[in-house]
Amino acid sequence: MTDELFDGLRAGDRAAIARAITLVESSRPDHRERAAALLTELTAYTGSAVRVGISGVPGAGKSTFINSMGLRLIEAGHRVAVVAVDPSSRRTGGSILGDRTRMGDLSASDSAFVRPSPSGRHLGGVARATRESMLVLEAAGHDVVIVETVGVGQNEIAVSEMVDTFLLLTLARAGDQLQGIKRGILELADVIAVNKADGDGEVPARSAAKDLTAAMRLMLPGKDVRRPPVLTCSAQTGAGLDEVWEAVLEHRAHLESEGSLEARRARQQQDWMWALVDAHLEDAVRSAPAVREHRARIEAAVRSGELSAVDGAAKILDAFGHSSN
Repeated sequence: MTDELFDGLRAGDRAAIARAITLVESSRPDHRERAAALLTELTAYTGSAVRVGISGVPGAGKSTFINSMGLRLIEAGHRVAVVAVDPSSRRTGGSILGDRTRMGDLSASDSAFVRPSPSGRHLGGVARATRESMLVLEAAGHDVVIVETVGVGQNEIAVSEMVDTFLLLTLARAGDQLQGIKRGILELADVIAVNKADGDGEVPARSAAKDLTAAMRLMLPGKDVRRPPVLTCSAQTGAGLDEVWEAVLEHRAHLESEGSLEARRARQQQDWMWALVDAHLEDAVRSAPAVREHRARIEAAVRSGELSAVDGAAKILDAFGHSSN
C-alpha cells in the first residue's frame, strides 16, 4: 500500500495525494507507522518548494487572497498547494473546513491542491500533521506550498517555524492598526500586506501601510536591520499581488544569500522531531491502560474541585509511570 501511494504521489495523482494526507493526519498507531515509512521514502523529493505561511486579522480576506494569488502563480507555471488549518471544536472535535469553498477557482485547477486540515486538540491550532502534509505535497510536485492559519495567535508562531516566509495580511478600517495587532505577530512577519486596497478602501489602505511602516522602524531600529516590507494589495482586483509575491521571493533570496535558509530548514527539522516526540508521549499517556482506568475519576475530581489541576496531572503521570514499569 505504501509503495502504491508513493508511485501515485510521484505521478501527481490527486486521489493518491488525498489518501496520503489522510494517512499522515491519522492518529491510529498502525497508520502512523505506515505514514512514517512513506515520509522516509518521500524525503529525497522534498525541500525545493517555496514554503509560505499566511495569517492575518479576522476579515482580512486570507482565503480570497490565496485564491487570487494561487491562480496568478499557476498562470506563471507553478503548481500550488494550500494547507488551510481550521480550528477544531474542543467539544466535538469537528471543524468548519470552509476555506475550500472560498478558494473554489483554485481548488478546481489541476495545477493546485487545496487541503483543509483540522487542528485537532493540539495547542495553537496547528494540526500535528501539517508538516507531514507539506512534505507530501512537495513530493507530489507542488513547488509553492502555502499554509493558511485561522487567526492571530499561538498557531502563527508554530506556522512561522515551519515555513520559509511568513506573510501577515491585514487591512485598514479595523480600528487602530497598532493596537489591533499584537507586537508578537509583527515580529514574526517577513512580509506585511494591507489587503482590500481598492475603491474607497485604497486611500485608507495606503495610510495603514504608512502607519505599519513607521511602527516597524520603531520596533526594529538600526541601519542594517532588515525590516519587513509593508505593501498594499487587492485580492479582488489583483492590484499589488505581483509585488507581494516578489517581496516573498526577495525574502527567500535574502535567506539564501546569507546562508540562513539552510539553517532555518535544519532548525525546523529539529523542532519537528521534538513535536513528534511530544505528540507520541501525549498519545502514549492517554492510551495507557492504567491512565484509561483512572482518567474519568481523576477528571471528575478536578472538575468538582476535589483535586487541583496540578494534583490531577500528577496522578495521571503517576498512573502512566506504573503502567510503563
